[in-house]
Amino acid sequence: MNVRTSVRIGAAAGAAALGLGIMAPVASADPSGYRVLAGVGSDTTQDVGNALGDAVDGGTLIASYDATGSATIQTRSTGCVIPRPNGSSNGITALNNSVDNATGCIDFARSSRGPAAAGTDLTFIPFAEDQVTVAVRSDSALNNNLDLTTTQLKDIYECNLTTLNGVALTPLLPQAGSGTRSFFLAEIGNPAVGTCVGTMQEHNGVELDSAGDLAPYSVAQYNAQVGGAVDDRHGATVLGTIGGGVISRDVYNVVPTAKLTDSVIDATFVGADSKVCAESGVIEDFGFTAIDHCGSTDLQGER
Repeated sequence: MNVRTSVRIGAAAGAAALGLGIMAPVASADPSGYRVLAGVGSDTTQDVGNALGDAVDGGTLIASYDATGSATIQTRSTGCVIPRPNGSSNGITALNNSVDNATGCIDFARSSRGPAAAGTDLTFIPFAEDQVTVAVRSDSALNNNLDLTTTQLKDIYECNLTTLNGVALTPLLPQAGSGTRSFFLAEIGNPAVGTCVGTMQEHNGVELDSAGDLAPYSVAQYNAQVGGAVDDRHGATVLGTIGGGVISRDVYNVVPTAKLTDSVIDATFVGADSKVCAESGVIEDFGFTAIDHCGSTDLQGER
């Protein structure tokens, strides 16, 4: 269940404002060499995924491939050259393709959303909590104690509400396949997205380059960027609030349900004592919140 958390986020937002300890830059590229488990997908969790890959078992177990970069990636020493999946849905599709075609190229998908269809083929294993809110430029009149309701946001993304604080709005959404995109749209009432809405790479604040730009943004990504844990691409953006707070969500590592009994998958992802869940310090260094249901296998779906 998603909840709205009351957090004060304004023009001075940053790591200190949200009470998050952010570390020096680490783990911001594709892994070198080949590892036991290969994962792709979410831009939101790529950096913490990379850091977990470096931290667990001395960097030999988890290979986490960035959402953007070269057109293709190679996940095994022979074969397994595939188009780079950009976003949660594309990562899950790549995982399904690997299973359906028995290639063994992908073992898990990073996802910032839950299942998109009922079923049992995939298990969505939560490992942390994130929050989502809206971002605008600091030098825009929109940055005036910005707090929008979900009704207002639905109207904005249906192109019915076109100005705010005297500024003509230019709403943006993350690229197709983004988990943040689908999560955000569901949270604001599944608007019929209008023709005024543009597209951006998720959590890349540099792409907010005009006064009317407004976009959903991961609070964890924002704070990791501002605090120096990852490449800083927040640009001139600051965070507003939605209904007086931010919208909480779990983030996941997705595995084939049939693989839950695999000893490596089990030890890596399943249960509070799993190797990923044991790295709560790494998780929190990248702006996410550790959760008591880390490693749960209760949530399943088809995609």
